[in-house]
Amino acid sequence: MKRVVVLVMVAALVLAAAGTTIAVLLSAGTDEPSGTMRRGGATDGSEPDPQPAPSSDVPERKAEARKAPVAGLQTYYDQTISWEACGRNQCAWVEVPLDYAKPQGERIKLRMIKIAAGEPSRRIGSMVINPGGPGGSGVEYAKQADYAFGKVVRDRYDIVGFDPRGVGASAPIDCLTDAELDAWYAKDPTPDTPAEVAEAQRWSDRFGAGCVEHSGALAAHVSTVEAARDLDVIRAVLDESTLTYFGASYGTKLGATYADLFPKRSGRLVLDGAVDVSLTAREASLGQAGGFEIALRAYVDNCVKAGSCFLGADREAALDRITALLAELEAEPIKVGDRELTAGNAFYGIALPLYNRDYWVLLDEALRDVLDGDGAALLTLFDYYAAREGDGYADNSSEAIWAINCLDDSSSIPARKVKKALPEFEKASPTFGDIFAWDLVSCHGLAVPEAAKRPPLTAAGAQPLLVIGTTRDPATPYAWAQALAKQLDPAILVTRDGDGHTGYNMGNDCVDDVVENYLIGGTVPSADVTCPA
Repeated sequence: MKRVVVLVMVAALVLAAAGTTIAVLLSAGTDEPSGTMRRGGATDGSEPDPQPAPSSDVPERKAEARKAPVAGLQTYYDQTISWEACGRNQCAWVEVPLDYAKPQGERIKLRMIKIAAGEPSRRIGSMVINPGGPGGSGVEYAKQADYAFGKVVRDRYDIVGFDPRGVGASAPIDCLTDAELDAWYAKDPTPDTPAEVAEAQRWSDRFGAGCVEHSGALAAHVSTVEAARDLDVIRAVLDESTLTYFGASYGTKLGATYADLFPKRSGRLVLDGAVDVSLTAREASLGQAGGFEIALRAYVDNCVKAGSCFLGADREAALDRITALLAELEAEPIKVGDRELTAGNAFYGIALPLYNRDYWVLLDEALRDVLDGDGAALLTLFDYYAAREGDGYADNSSEAIWAINCLDDSSSIPARKVKKALPEFEKASPTFGDIFAWDLVSCHGLAVPEAAKRPPLTAAGAQPLLVIGTTRDPATPYAWAQALAKQLDPAILVTRDGDGHTGYNMGNDCVDDVVENYLIGGTVPSADVTCPA
């Protein structure tokens, strides 16, 4: 499966289905207006300034902030960026080496955006953000700061989003044509026949070859380690002695990697929806299979509890109906205009609303419709998941996630060996296990050398980090947050008892207060924190 955080970058999704229009808030926040008062001390903004003036205000500290880790990179750390108006905000480009082993060689440019602090006179500094994916655009994430972050954070920090290398506007990697992407998503996610197995292998090979064919040398240089090194260049050109950072989902892996590479440059780092960075690709797929099964059970339990559930009278009946639906779509896709709803894209359409409990109503409507033979709503949910618009794709996130994940860990198995893995995956997820097992084929076609392996991450010497996990998170299971908090030294685990992906700004005052007191006042809890629903 696409290992991705779906922090939806629109204020509302409108689905037109069966003559009914449904408008539902799709933000990373809650129904509560962003920035309203919560319990706790950080949200009123009355605390004294907790940090010294930004490095850019003190020449000596600016020089120290700009010092490169090795002399050969100093020209990148010394560069001056030019902020220019882009809508209501400011944007800039920063240059980094394509290959950090050859800093005098080819350069690439990364796109950044800055949302200025709401209270300039009380500004603490810059907070760099990443929405996950990998493949999510930090530029687009920052544009939705009003939905993603509390008012106290937006008032005190410049919110700086950037598109990591290979993503969005930053030397975007290209692997498949739009038509090929359509076919890749629509393919049978659980091949049964020899012809279908061969097709799965062909697509894996085609993806890897396509990245090299369309992107050349870039295909070998979009790893997480390289993105973390880019992050330090960004810190320097922002004139910050230490990095303040908020990363969600895969953004936690990026943040943890940064803290391990640059512990003395790591300031206040929030890692929300944490990834267990010690896992292999197989272990991660297995964990996600279980995570989505837990989330799906929570969804159907809610339906059954409400009474007269359209999926079935109890949990097992409802889950069986969804399993049967995917099998029916595999046998006979549903026509939607000049397109088809297949089992492949239906799976992603079902997965998307599981990222946020507020979206369950969308899944209700889409499943009701498809059971009546209308696949438009479920196909629309897939389109949002894959960033598909019109006859093409709005961004390259589908290609970036493949390229980055496979470069970080290319371990895979040939299609002919997946059958042996099925029992383990089916145990973890009776509904989705087969689909996740077939994801093990994905990186078999990687056509460039895998990124160099690093020792286990520890972030030893860094300031305390906040690691957030949600108990019924589908995409980054809670066990991953527990594991990451143990791996990083020091780290505080913040637990949100609830549904959906990530924990901050999801309607839990306890989580929000811990995060905001940490970011604004530097308050580190003395022990792990558990926040009830």
